[in-house]
Amino acid sequence: MKDILASLCGAIVFYTAIPLPPFLPVSLKKIALWLGWLGILLGLVVSLAEAILGWLGFSPLLSSVFAVAWWLYLTGGFHFDGLIDFGDCLGVQGGVKKRLEVMQDSRVGAFGLLLGFFVLFVKVVALRELYVPVWWGLCQSLSWGRWAQLMAITLYPYIREGGKGAFLKGGIESWRDVVLGSSFILLLGGVELWYFRHSPWEALLGMGICLSISLVVAWLCQKPLGGHTGDTYGATVEITEALILSFFTLPHPFLRSWWG
Repeated sequence: MKDILASLCGAIVFYTAIPLPPFLPVSLKKIALWLGWLGILLGLVVSLAEAILGWLGFSPLLSSVFAVAWWLYLTGGFHFDGLIDFGDCLGVQGGVKKRLEVMQDSRVGAFGLLLGFFVLFVKVVALRELYVPVWWGLCQSLSWGRWAQLMAITLYPYIREGGKGAFLKGGIESWRDVVLGSSFILLLGGVELWYFRHSPWEALLGMGICLSISLVVAWLCQKPLGGHTGDTYGATVEITEALILSFFTLPHPFLRSWWG
């Protein structure tokens, strides 16, 4: 039990800016298995902030802007920094070695700036236009975004020697770890079935689409390099979050019953 608590605390320390009491044990072993659960936690915290802003009288749009800023702060800009570096590598004309060099450069290029701005813009607008409760859209997008990173870690090679994210790959030792890291999906499914009263088919449809988006983004982010780095792990999270949040704004007739 102590090892489980230490791993959870390690995940919070590594992936977020949430402070923890110093007496709690911290271990970075297998912290990637907590990614989905961290997404749900962060989604609830961000949605609470958005609700408080609305209660105070802020406009829906301004509430969304501040909520996304709070979202960025809670993660310490950790994934967002990777997104910008990934954007810079997309603007490079050259091989993998050149792209990796550009991603390590602390300067921000035009491609990175544009991609970062675009993702933030999409999140703000999508949060304003959700067809589901804000808390549910956030829990879905943040948890699936982090599950996409778990899939990136599991399915693709880590290509930067000595990179800071290499230990994450080593923490996934078997498919049992992947199953444990995906256990949060049971909670999402339970909420669909018993809170929103959706049919099993509707719940499977929604989760299947979110799962597909996550897998596709994890695959796309490794294409320019032939594998992943810590930066592409972050980009995978950010892009998946934005796309899944956007998905929950869709008013297509065949999805309306699912939106409830």
